[in-house]
Amino acid sequence: LIISGGGTGGHIFPALAIAQEFRRRHESSEILFVGAQGKMEMTRVPEAGFKIVGLWISGLQRRITISNLLFPVKLLVSYIRALSLIRNFKPQVIIGTGGYASGPVMMAAGTMHKPMVIQEQNSFAGLTNRKLASNANVICVAYPKMEKYFPAEKIVLTGNPVRASIIPGSVDSAVARSQFGLNPAKKTLLVLGGSLGARTLNESVLSGFDLLQKSNIQVIWQCGRNYLDGLKLKLQGANLSGVLLVDFISDMNSAYAAADVVISRAGALAISEISIAGKPVILVPSPVVAEDHQTKNAMTLVLEDAALMVEDKLAGRMLIQQAIDLIQDEARCEILRQQIRKMARPSATQDIVNEIEKIIQSVSK
Repeated sequence: LIISGGGTGGHIFPALAIAQEFRRRHESSEILFVGAQGKMEMTRVPEAGFKIVGLWISGLQRRITISNLLFPVKLLVSYIRALSLIRNFKPQVIIGTGGYASGPVMMAAGTMHKPMVIQEQNSFAGLTNRKLASNANVICVAYPKMEKYFPAEKIVLTGNPVRASIIPGSVDSAVARSQFGLNPAKKTLLVLGGSLGARTLNESVLSGFDLLQKSNIQVIWQCGRNYLDGLKLKLQGANLSGVLLVDFISDMNSAYAAADVVISRAGALAISEISIAGKPVILVPSPVVAEDHQTKNAMTLVLEDAALMVEDKLAGRMLIQQAIDLIQDEARCEILRQQIRKMARPSATQDIVNEIEKIIQSVSK
């Protein structure tokens, strides 16, 4: 397999989940990742035990920059490099999970008429995947009603692959809180800004810090590597008992187990994990993602009474108070738990690998 995807954890972790499940079934399989130079996949993928090649590619900015002016050159160079990689590696299937590198790789796969699988994580399909859909054999989606973006006959509703370590009920909540150095008996809020962090969420927690402490609520605060040092400076001298501030959480299973309520961006992977964990969640969609897809992701849950949503521009004023109100309303929390569990698709990774195997079997006949 060649698997292409990256830029953020929302593209990398599904790609890794697919690779790990495929290798579990086929121990001798050869799997090559293709990512973007300088992006987080270039470290995360080798850490997981897979080989990766980086392309000279980046996304378009919303303003005139040198990087934007270079984009056509980068795309052409990356496309030619992808053609060479496919020709030399000879994959049976090429899988795209989104991100900067996915475009040129899937374009090259289409040019060479190679079997392709697109894995679309969001409820609003990205432009690249929409353009490439005609060349794909199968398009694995996480939300219903995606026929407006893709050919209906190619769509398989699988859900999003999540880390295999997310197993609801496998860790007791009190034990999980103790593992994080927190009081096992206290209500706990989990704040997730995504793999790179989220300025709005961090600033909202800062502005509501006194409210949280007066409410006797603990916080597991994953702030992102870009924000950790700055937040530590701002919190110097503050009472940090009951506050765990970290840049990244590797044991997400325990983090979800410890939480009574979650605050999160509305990335597709985060929503899929929270759905499997079955946690009441307040979603704060990022306003700076392509085509506002996070708001569309969030609204899919809000309309099913499976989540609450706070707009990014309102978060500083109302997010923490809303979280406190929710965490203290057990009846409302139970409704949200029941509804979000209905959205979960815990077998997504296995179902996607099943589709990949079907393609390999049909090609090898």
